[in-house]
Amino acid sequence: MQRGGVSFWYQELGGLPKPRPALDRPISADICIIGAGFTGLWAAYYLKKADPSLNIVIVEEHFAGFGASGRNGGWLSGNFAWDHEKYLSSGTAEQVKAMVAAFHGTVDEVIAVAEVEGFDADIHRTQELAIATNAHQFQRLAPELKRLHHWGDHRSQLESEAQLRARVAIPSARGALVTSGVARIQPAKFVRGLADAVARLGVTIYETTRAHKISKGQVITDQGQVACAVVLKATEGYSAQLPGYKRDWLPLNSAQIVTEVLPPELWRDIGWSGAELIGDMAHAYCYCQRTADGRIAVGGRGLPYLLNSKIRPDGRPTSGTIAELRGILARLFPAATHVPLAHAWQGVLGVPRDWCATVGLDRETKIGWAGGYVGVGLTSANLAGRTLRDLVLSNPTALTELPWVNRAVRVWEREPLRWMAVRGLYAVLKAADRAEAEGKAYAPHLARLGAWIKSQ
Repeated sequence: MQRGGVSFWYQELGGLPKPRPALDRPISADICIIGAGFTGLWAAYYLKKADPSLNIVIVEEHFAGFGASGRNGGWLSGNFAWDHEKYLSSGTAEQVKAMVAAFHGTVDEVIAVAEVEGFDADIHRTQELAIATNAHQFQRLAPELKRLHHWGDHRSQLESEAQLRARVAIPSARGALVTSGVARIQPAKFVRGLADAVARLGVTIYETTRAHKISKGQVITDQGQVACAVVLKATEGYSAQLPGYKRDWLPLNSAQIVTEVLPPELWRDIGWSGAELIGDMAHAYCYCQRTADGRIAVGGRGLPYLLNSKIRPDGRPTSGTIAELRGILARLFPAATHVPLAHAWQGVLGVPRDWCATVGLDRETKIGWAGGYVGVGLTSANLAGRTLRDLVLSNPTALTELPWVNRAVRVWEREPLRWMAVRGLYAVLKAADRAEAEGKAYAPHLARLGAWIKSQ
């Protein structure tokens, strides 16, 4: 089994890409974007489409898609993954519902761009199954559906145990929340295709070029300076590495394993012919996909956070994290318990202090940002890119009126407080899940404690 090496998705492409040329001199541009992940690439794509005369450059420390964009679970969901009520501080209930609808629309938008630009990313339209695997989880299904409907999300419905078992053989399943209008993708294929499309439009992507400092009108890198009118910070989970942004977004680890290809007889036992996106109703939830070539990929938080916002440069999960993910595989798909693992890797995603995503542009400094997606970046980055386009071009639209725009969020506490808080939070959430699996009466109390820690 391989560990690290960015992700299995790149190994499936034959290995890591050869980086594009680095910046080699001081330059000037209209817009400089920091980070060539989905956020930066989508912003560049839509800006260049709107105004081909713009001189746009992207500086990227490694290569386009090195971060979460090339490591994620391949869930193109359009989900609103945050606390709806928190956005009422910057918008009305109707505006929050409009934001929910906007996120739903990103699935079709993302797929349409892939079709227009002519790149393949194993896109498969399907449904998402949030499966209840014990009595406590089952009790949360109906209230969760009611909450989604209240905020204008009518893509979901409840499915019985019998209906679910007709789709996929998960022995512990008691029912599920089924969401339509989602898709599975191969993330590395998609981000590489999008990067190539952006380059064809005339955007220069400087790779192996690290931004050391950003300020009004300039980006200082290890390869030279970029003078520009607008700076867009699209660093998401890596934002803490930029001076002045260490406490804005916390880099939360997420890890994955992927099996070797399952033989046909195992797939006959498991089912899953619709390649649905599969997660569960656990507090420390997991995310799974059936890959295009017949593997099972399983993801989860593992070791959630390292002291002082450190990031493992090699992307190698700990043995304990791999064991946890292997346990999820065995619990959900016992028929695949003995299938060898092909790869294990991890990456980071950005988490704001209130666990809610933001996008914005400071009108005085002309520094823009987007991120804090907390695990739903595949579609969030697309909507953020279109919103940044409208903000940069000073074009008021329905997108610029959504309540995540220019929303102020307080910074994280200093260390070791944030380390204690995040590690404590996930310890409590995992303890609540264990208690629920064992049918303990005190399980809801642990869940409420976890929710309280998260809300402080």
